[in-house]
Amino acid sequence: MTSLSPFMAVDEPGSHPGKEEIWEFAETCLQQTAEALRQARAATPAEISQAISAVREDHSQGIPSDLLEGLARVQGHKEEHISHAIHGLGEKVSATLPLPVPLIPFAAKLMAPSAFYESFDRIHKIARVLLSPVIYAEDTDAIGTASVNPFASNILADEIRLQTFKRLGIRPFVTTARLEYESWTFLTRKHFEL
Repeated sequence: MTSLSPFMAVDEPGSHPGKEEIWEFAETCLQQTAEALRQARAATPAEISQAISAVREDHSQGIPSDLLEGLARVQGHKEEHISHAIHGLGEKVSATLPLPVPLIPFAAKLMAPSAFYESFDRIHKIARVLLSPVIYAEDTDAIGTASVNPFASNILADEIRLQTFKRLGIRPFVTTARLEYESWTFLTRKHFEL
């Protein structure tokens, strides 16, 4: 397995010009996810608020963090039950979308698209702050991204479409999927060295 370390310079908010913009994607995801959690009545307003604060604290330190995991921890789920709790929260927020995002159990077995990440460093950085790895890239024609949080996948998919069209004039077919917690943690370590 090749290391992606050349792409792993720490992108702390405020550390370089333009870095704040990368973290804006994480804030957008946080806000959209919080609204979906409210709509789905997946947690109390106090729990959502507490989880938002915890995730924003991580982000302020340059640490990628997802609201679904933060909320599951705020709700007091023990480590052995965190996967089930995050799965349930993912189902609830996915149901608020016009097209629910499917869960795929085999994503951890797919090869990391190193060549795609090398060509699209900005996408790699955005994927990292969203914790939504690109799970496959067939050239630039068909690309897939996935996360425990469907909002993270959708935000990254939109940016992939925008960046590939801007650079190559291609409108790729981009798919989004949800991951099981164990696959997600494995892939975020593998793709982003977290």
